[in-house]
Amino acid sequence: MTARRSSHLKPSVLAVVLAGVAAYLVVEKPWTVKPVAFAPPPHSIAVLPFVNMSGDKEQEYFSDGLTEELLNSLAEVNELQVVARTSAFSFKGKDTDIGTIARKLNVETVLEGGVRRSGNTVRITTQLINAATGFHLWSKTYDRDLGDVLKLQTEIATAVAEALKITLLGDISAKIELGGTRNPAAFDAYLRASKLYWAWQSAKDEQAAIDTYTEAIGLDPNYALAYAARSIAHGGFAESWATTETAIRANLDNAQVDARKAIALAPGLSEGHLALALVYTRTPDFTRAAQEYERALALGPSNARVLTTSGMFAVYMGHDDAGLAALRRAVALDPLNSNPRYWLALALRLLRHYHEALAAFKHAQTLAPNDLSWNAEIGITYYLMGDFQDARSFCEKKAKVQAQDETQHCLAMTYDKLGRRADAEAMLAKLRAQAGESGALLYTEIYAQWGDPNQALTWLETALRLRDPGLYSTKADPLLYPLRKEPRFQAIERELKFPN
Repeated sequence: MTARRSSHLKPSVLAVVLAGVAAYLVVEKPWTVKPVAFAPPPHSIAVLPFVNMSGDKEQEYFSDGLTEELLNSLAEVNELQVVARTSAFSFKGKDTDIGTIARKLNVETVLEGGVRRSGNTVRITTQLINAATGFHLWSKTYDRDLGDVLKLQTEIATAVAEALKITLLGDISAKIELGGTRNPAAFDAYLRASKLYWAWQSAKDEQAAIDTYTEAIGLDPNYALAYAARSIAHGGFAESWATTETAIRANLDNAQVDARKAIALAPGLSEGHLALALVYTRTPDFTRAAQEYERALALGPSNARVLTTSGMFAVYMGHDDAGLAALRRAVALDPLNSNPRYWLALALRLLRHYHEALAAFKHAQTLAPNDLSWNAEIGITYYLMGDFQDARSFCEKKAKVQAQDETQHCLAMTYDKLGRRADAEAMLAKLRAQAGESGALLYTEIYAQWGDPNQALTWLETALRLRDPGLYSTKADPLLYPLRKEPRFQAIERELKFPN
């Protein structure tokens, strides 16, 4: 541990704090501390993964998918605060008692149950539990045809609201069933595609998800949710996996067509507007992106995914307070998911709150310890703090196990600052061999940090020519600060038309 990571308190202040703590312990009871009272927000609920009772492991996608659909349905009830999918699913397969789960997720109620499927019929058992007392507030068993799943989601959401004495405003069924399907085969394909999407590890996985969403759409051409989901998958493929201008453009074009189709079919569908916002962010068309994020937020104010992406976009556009507020809200709704915490950490880093960013990255790392990319993110944060030895240490940790773009990118900059120019150039050469022109923004950052603005701007112009989906980061990126006053950089910013 370095001094840079120690307490920010001055010695005199620290002494006062410690003295106060000691006095508290003596007055209350020697060496004991009062437990913090459990006080979750009113009407807060977690939907745990329903147990697959079909006796067939291949049906796991169905019970998981149906749980997610019920979770999304409950999120449409205005007064409910529903924990997002990833945090709720983190307890799957674990023998954790309800009280512990409730405290970790900070909720007052938990919905759990089981699913038994036989062909196109399904039996669902549900129990709503008061986390503080452990008592059942409500339970019921439903036997339905798979084509009635939309109606079933409305029934369960309504029953939960009534059990919690929530007054439903307006036609809740219209909100819950919006964009869905009554075609059993299309619903099944959609759930399989979603399982593939959330578990993807490679370009092949994401393409498989796209293909399976296509299957769902083929079975029900009016399935707006499937169009929105396929749009988001196409956009993700363009940014994460496509390596040529043609492939990037084709995926973004497909993403835009799908997003517009979703909105045409269901104008009030938050996911459709989110999908189109993501397309505009990557195209880029930031003014239209902002409008679509605003619409997605209005329609899905408690959707952690919408909050995360719109919050991050706001920070990239320079609307710092609004962006951070949305990101913190996303973390509160999805406390055990590393992804919202990653974006919050990145936002803090963009805003040069480096100590806070470092703490947030390390917290996120505890939630996903097997994801080695945290080391590179922590390394770059140390780099921006001027702690090049720690930057090298963390980036080399990743390099020893898995040499990927972010590792070589970090080490190319860090080795240069440590006077190891040959090693820095070797890292850049490896990165270019792997990424080709698709790494143009990474090369821009490296050359900017090497003090070579001409090369940096040449690569930034290449990224602009390719319409790189990551150009939205240009305005806020602290690694590009050395280029800010360059006329060529300012011309690129004008062309990108960042909003004021």
